[in-house]
Amino acid sequence: MLLPLKWLGKYVNIEISPKELADGLTYSGSHVESITRLDKGIENVVVGRINEIERHPNADKLFVCKVDLGDKLETIVTGATNLKKGDYVPVAINGAVLAGGVSIGSTVFRGIESNGMLCSLQELGYPDNVIPKEVRDGIFVFDKEYPLGADAIEYLQLDEDVIEFEITPNRPDCLSIYGMARETAATFGWELEYPRISIKHEADDINDYTQGIFVETPNCKRYYSRVVKDVKIGPSPLWLQTTLMNAGVRPISNIVDVTNFVMLELGEPLHAFDLDMLQGRKIIVRQAKSGESLTTLDGTERTLGEDDIIIADASMPIGIAGVMGGLDSEITQGTTTVLLEGANFSSRHIRMTSKKFGLRTEASSRFEKGIDPNLCKMAVERACQLIEEIGAGTVVKGEIDVNQSTSASRVLTLRPDRARLLIGTDIADEEMIGYLTRLEFKALLENGLIKAEVPSFRDDVEGEADLIEEVGRIYGFHRVESKPLVGGLTRGERPYNKQMELKVKNVMQGLGYNEVMTYSFISPKAYDKLNLPEDAPERKYIRLMNPLGEDYSTMRTTLLSNMMELLYRNEKRGIDEVLAYEIGSVFIPGSLPVTDLPDEKQVLSIGVYGSKDFYFVKESLQMVFGRMGIRNLRFKPLSSHPSFHPGRTAEVYSGDESMGYFGEIHPDVLENYDIKNKVYAGVIDFDQIIRLANPEVKYKPLPKYPAVTRDIAVVVDESVLVGELEETIIENGEGLVEAISLFDIYRGNQVQDNKKSVAFSIVYRSYEGTLTEDIISRIQRNTITGLENKHNAKLRS
Repeated sequence: MLLPLKWLGKYVNIEISPKELADGLTYSGSHVESITRLDKGIENVVVGRINEIERHPNADKLFVCKVDLGDKLETIVTGATNLKKGDYVPVAINGAVLAGGVSIGSTVFRGIESNGMLCSLQELGYPDNVIPKEVRDGIFVFDKEYPLGADAIEYLQLDEDVIEFEITPNRPDCLSIYGMARETAATFGWELEYPRISIKHEADDINDYTQGIFVETPNCKRYYSRVVKDVKIGPSPLWLQTTLMNAGVRPISNIVDVTNFVMLELGEPLHAFDLDMLQGRKIIVRQAKSGESLTTLDGTERTLGEDDIIIADASMPIGIAGVMGGLDSEITQGTTTVLLEGANFSSRHIRMTSKKFGLRTEASSRFEKGIDPNLCKMAVERACQLIEEIGAGTVVKGEIDVNQSTSASRVLTLRPDRARLLIGTDIADEEMIGYLTRLEFKALLENGLIKAEVPSFRDDVEGEADLIEEVGRIYGFHRVESKPLVGGLTRGERPYNKQMELKVKNVMQGLGYNEVMTYSFISPKAYDKLNLPEDAPERKYIRLMNPLGEDYSTMRTTLLSNMMELLYRNEKRGIDEVLAYEIGSVFIPGSLPVTDLPDEKQVLSIGVYGSKDFYFVKESLQMVFGRMGIRNLRFKPLSSHPSFHPGRTAEVYSGDESMGYFGEIHPDVLENYDIKNKVYAGVIDFDQIIRLANPEVKYKPLPKYPAVTRDIAVVVDESVLVGELEETIIENGEGLVEAISLFDIYRGNQVQDNKKSVAFSIVYRSYEGTLTEDIISRIQRNTITGLENKHNAKLRS
């Protein structure tokens, strides 16, 4: 929100610099984004009058103007086509500086010297989005006579600072000049000037102009309206236009500008209807009927639903309540009678309608946060006052006020001792009452407790904690003295599961993997693309009641689909190699339909394509389990998973505990995802990793005695797993096997069909003494015997 300080100064007497003002408001809880000086270093721009204007004798598209600057007459050449004799315009004289640091001096145009420049609003620093459309492409012309040679910057109100605030959703009362004036007065203890609204001349009777206001929905809390006749649509006076532009709003016409001015000033959105365009000359506020349509002011036809609140006349909708008016009843140059609307609508319904249509307007952004119903009358009366002041019409006597607001005053209790304890400083009871009173709470001390009546514009204040916060922020949390902590203190650290997660991430990143994060919601089609059968447990998923779309309509029961989608996107973008992992949640319902919260399980998902293969993924998992202190790993073939290649997939065990599976993705699944590369993926139960992890690291001294290495090659059936052979070697190693390395698997002429030769290099070491040849020979004989008995292995000579 933009806060022009001259406008703010109409309600509080500002006696400090903009920087001090911004700092003080920041301390009291208002977040300042920036402070901008509007003139931005502009110098020597004065008011001038065009005494003569004629075409340039040597250029068809240029004009030569004689401009009266009060003390002298200057010749200025311009290309603008919107000027005429007698116009008052801003003139940059020789030596002037314009927005962006542009310097102005004498220039010769086709033989005629030009001493200065006539200025457009863009050249004076106004952004395009706030400049009135009719002057966007030409020189700005003042609305009336101003002293010649006077500083034009002053009349354009560019000689002020604007503070931009970020207003949080819980403080809609601050989305206005008056609301921020109230905050400013409370923060600095200044006197607040209340709006003085009076209408001097009224004519006729409102009942002669309208057949009434009919509110047929409980979602309109209040509807206040007045009528203005003899309306003369035209440009607003300069002060009104520049005030709006400084606040970030483009001027349109006098009546529309007044409604925008009041919305910015008081925080209540208003709407003006052309009364002569209303069928039956009546207003009906109701819920829309399903299928009704309305063309809004932006020229778009919108189909309405029963949750939308609409403003209608006797025959059709004329506006979407709280969001945008209809095209058929908008203010035009031919409008002569106006009905002003000041209403209060259900914030929930306005938010839903605004989101549904993608219409985010100044009005909807205020209504959806909740507005004080008492503002309706004040805002409409203020608009009538301004219309009368600028001579845009005559206010008709009388008003129509349909008030369905049932909000009662709320009185909260504040314990002063509790406030002092939480704030951390000694604030007297009367001082607390003073702070609350400055914020327009009605507060008094009663039996040692402070009773505070909450003002109607502070819906965010709901309990004692909120009152304590109000006291603390006006006192100034920055004034609270820092003190050492007392009591039993604990050391803050990550919980155990997060520490384990960080360890796994460090290992994966050290191996070259990139961490990824994907959505918890997936499409039900993902399970088809993974080739999962209809009775697969993964298909027992939870559907969302209000999804963002079909692609995000179920809570995932597997991370494999997310990883496949990610690999597909990277391959399509020309990435040659991807190593990715994710630690995320899957959601397993206890029953369908859902009666309790689902079981949320942590899963480690791995996805690889490029130069890496099955064995790289296997080694990666061995590194992860090893770093987590999980031993006794075993890998068994897995041929039953429909998403993986039946001959190139393994299940991971720690002892008898299944930890997950990994392998090459099935070609049919790759085709479903339109992936050309071979993909290797893994799905590991991360909760199991945390449960079995043994993060304690025990020191083991460096060996004093040498190691002995022996090689062994055995011929076994093709069905015998290498891991099973390694287990047998360790079982017969008498605790002296330090390492086993598989260095050869041979199939060929020297080996029978359905047989393979497997060769290992075995490292033996003792920490108690040097191993003798007799010990090693005994172990080797026992190992060979064990392999023969358990796996029908034959020593290869």
